[in-house]
Amino acid sequence: MTGGAVHPAYHDTVVTGLAAISAAGVGIDPLREALRAGASLLKPVPDGILKERGQLWGKADAFRASDFMPPLKARKFDRCSLFAVVAAGMALRDAGIAPGSLDPARIGVVLGCGFGGISNAEEFLRGYFSCGAEGMVPMLFPNIVPNASASNASIEHKLKGPNVTTIQRFCSAESALLMALRFLEEDRADVILTGGVDEVTPLMLRGFSALGQLRGFGSGFSEGAGILVLERGDHARRRGARVLAGVGGVRTVGRLASGAVREGINRLMPEPLEADLVALSGTAPCQRELLERLPPVPRLEPGRILGRSLAMGGLAMASLVLSLPAGARGLYLSASPEGPWYAIDWHGGDPDQL
Repeated sequence: MTGGAVHPAYHDTVVTGLAAISAAGVGIDPLREALRAGASLLKPVPDGILKERGQLWGKADAFRASDFMPPLKARKFDRCSLFAVVAAGMALRDAGIAPGSLDPARIGVVLGCGFGGISNAEEFLRGYFSCGAEGMVPMLFPNIVPNASASNASIEHKLKGPNVTTIQRFCSAESALLMALRFLEEDRADVILTGGVDEVTPLMLRGFSALGQLRGFGSGFSEGAGILVLERGDHARRRGARVLAGVGGVRTVGRLASGAVREGINRLMPEPLEADLVALSGTAPCQRELLERLPPVPRLEPGRILGRSLAMGGLAMASLVLSLPAGARGLYLSASPEGPWYAIDWHGGDPDQL
């Protein structure tokens, strides 16, 4: 086992805004309704994309960039950046943060991302392999790097605080959350937009097929964005913000080697384990030893409804916040096959209790 850590409880860090773009639709209300219904929203992959039949994916079909910006402007962004730009704006509005109302140097963006603008990267590299250097389109290059989404969100909303992108397989969004918490604790910002953003493309699925992953970790992939507005509690109270949830302790294990799984789980879920609702993300629903330790309380598995991606944790954490009653205790668990594993404590959003 490597990299195990118990981070301090962030009792005075709260969530004041949410945004979601997913297979459920655009906005928090479609996500809330999807969680209430509990049915999978994954759809069959269209014929012609894969040789293998019976595969599903979670496309955000309801998302139209033209609903939020002029088409000419939208063309300069990759799809993943469009998700991030639009979701960031929705999250800020949900938190009651109007443009210019707070110091932009004190508002940051820390997002988890898996593949980023992979469709733009495909087009950029196809030009090179087809026509050499002359075939490369320079305007595509800025959007082929994974940090383009967080960067574009900051630029578009004129946010000048910390800007970081994390990539840690199925725990990319959780790693972003941890970094966002540290930025707030160290007084580098008053507000941080955090969560995850990713896209899914036919090329990705064909790559998963070539690697033999469509029947494993590459099955049921999806796209979208889940963004939470994190804020120091004192700052939120001063501006009279609505509090949706509070973040408690964060426990991580970098890798669980063979023979050390039990020890790692003991670090993640020390006894007594108290929770009223458990949310599972990444490959956590597949970890038998972890599931055996869970208390007999309701479980939330957003991946079964929305699909999963390397940054699906943003939507999964937003789902937990939406589902957690006021004053209730939530436990959020996420895992990647080779690590890391995360356990995050949450508190239902009653301002008098946080």
